[in-house]
Amino acid sequence: MPEPKPLTLLIVDDSHIIRRRIERSVAIDGLDIVGTAADGDEAVRKFRKLLPDAVTMDLTMPGMDGLQTISAVLAIRPDTRILVVSALADRSTAIEAIRRGARGFLYKPFDDAQLNEALTELLELH
Repeated sequence: MPEPKPLTLLIVDDSHIIRRRIERSVAIDGLDIVGTAADGDEAVRKFRKLLPDAVTMDLTMPGMDGLQTISAVLAIRPDTRILVVSALADRSTAIEAIRRGARGFLYKPFDDAQLNEALTELLELH
């Protein structure tokens, strides 16, 4: 029986520190990080090229914000699993992200265990 193909992840956040933190923190067998993006426009370009299975998405970014990026990504690949990772404590924005198709929400600041638990749940790997 062939090895299952690893799931792929694109990390989208305007903070270099957060992008690196997520990269270092992901500790899930069978999940490969295929790229990072600093804003929504870059995210959509990379998404089109890489077609990852999952995306971590910040909401507050310059240019195309996270809500717009969620809509753009899901227009390209509707089965993409999106985990919003945001410091925004605004419930209405979180609800709007879910309404647009995000499947999970993780508030900043987060620890490694919270990130990995949210990704595991998102990818239904438990």
